[in-house]
Amino acid sequence: MGGHSGALRPATTCVNRFNRWRTAGVWDRILSAVSKAYDGDIQMIDFSSIGVHQHAANGQKKQTRSRGMGRSRGGLTTKIHALVDACGLPIRLKITEGQAHDGRSAQDMIDTVERGDVLLADLAYDSNALRQTLAARGATANVKPMPNRVAALRFNGRLYRKRNLVERFFNKNQALSHGRHPLRQTRR
Repeated sequence: MGGHSGALRPATTCVNRFNRWRTAGVWDRILSAVSKAYDGDIQMIDFSSIGVHQHAANGQKKQTRSRGMGRSRGGLTTKIHALVDACGLPIRLKITEGQAHDGRSAQDMIDTVERGDVLLADLAYDSNALRQTLAARGATANVKPMPNRVAALRFNGRLYRKRNLVERFFNKNQALSHGRHPLRQTRR
């Protein structure tokens, strides 16, 4: 019957396959293929902070890499940075420590932003380096300026409103992780 035995397999089967695909780079190739398929001129970037579970932080002291866990005011946190297209679909994802600066974290994510494109970002990404990198490529940074900037920068508020799609991207993923799938039927 098509290879389906009807019996449930152990949960570790899915986890093992996910880990094998991650090690083999399958997930990176899938996201890269999706990223190359996008041919729009507006991209948006944002992040979401996630608290690290207390048991996840109890690794061996000898490990030199942080594994995406960092100290911030809220304790151990991780940031997920997402670059999405004009439809709210992911182009690039990146995990950093909670204390990582957003503007610096964006530098290696914006290689898909090309001449004539516009990058929408909130004031956490407002840095001269990011603006200069985009200007050198011929792209426009529509980043909300920090309130303490001395020189007024060009900013389009109407275009900035479209940035809600990156917020929706995180909200959809958060709803899925908490079991609130938007298509799920509620039983009464």
